[in-house]
Amino acid sequence: MSPGAHTILHMALRVVLADDEYLVREGATALLASVPEVEVAQAVDGLDALLGAVDRHDPDVVLTDIRMPPGPGDEGIEAARVIRERHPSIGVVVLSSHLDGEYAWRLLRDGAAGRGYLLKERISELEILVRALRDVARGGTVLDPAVVERLLRRSEAPPIAALTPREREVLELMARGASDGGIMAELGLSDRTVDKHSNAVFRKLGLLEQHDVNRRVVAVLEYLRSTQPASR
Repeated sequence: MSPGAHTILHMALRVVLADDEYLVREGATALLASVPEVEVAQAVDGLDALLGAVDRHDPDVVLTDIRMPPGPGDEGIEAARVIRERHPSIGVVVLSSHLDGEYAWRLLRDGAAGRGYLLKERISELEILVRALRDVARGGTVLDPAVVERLLRRSEAPPIAALTPREREVLELMARGASDGGIMAELGLSDRTVDKHSNAVFRKLGLLEQHDVNRRVVAVLEYLRSTQPASR
């Protein structure tokens, strides 16, 4: 568990949920309420209400839409920033329809521990959603695989092109927040082989090797963001 991770002392994972769309909010609440190990402490419809609910309920993790009143904008990311200042042990998962990675980078740039960025469509994928909430509540980092894939596909910078197919797979898993053990399990590689590929990735990208997984996520995101085409 990361040093800043919220300590889950009660049986259920306590969640505060925020979305300004009534049907989405009620639907997500009903879905999460169907999971025995999840307790929805409160569902709210805006930034101010979310921050108030966090103060009242001290949840393990917050699940919030990226855009809410008084927006429109990136209120979910602002909420994550304020929550980090007031309650550094509480995790935040932001739901977004944005695939380009800019919002993910903004969410994670000040520290990826206890932060997650998922596409909003994951609400209907209950197992994925609950696993993400649990991982983030424990201080982990979750980045939607579709966002990682989009970033890698759009990056045409020479360092990315220099990666072997296996190194690209390792980089993708790193950007999702996978530990070395997770990469070993996913790709069926030995510890020594994962270490070799990881070192090659960081060397080719011109990045210092980071032993902290969350810092690696931020480093990779910052690099990939710097190689994005200009906004259309």
